[in-house]
Amino acid sequence: MNDFKLQDIPECLRNDIEINQDLVMTNINCLKDLGVSNYLEIFKHYYYMFLMDNSNFMNIFNKYERKDLVDKLEKNMAIIEHL
Repeated sequence: MNDFKLQDIPECLRNDIEINQDLVMTNINCLKDLGVSNYLEIFKHYYYMFLMDNSNFMNIFNKYERKDLVDKLEKNMAIIEHL
């Protein structure tokens, strides 16, 4: 999370993210490993998702064909709300 400033995160979530930094980084890395190039932008808009247990987090994305999912997330990250 070196390229992201903690002060940019809403205060109500900042503590949870700091306490669960390893989990948050694991979930960010999962998106990176899927090939999602706008993972940081997704994080900036959907912090709460990155506090999910990693297996639950991955279950959201593993339901879909990888390339199609990545293409859709890159075109419109708001679809993440509907996954």
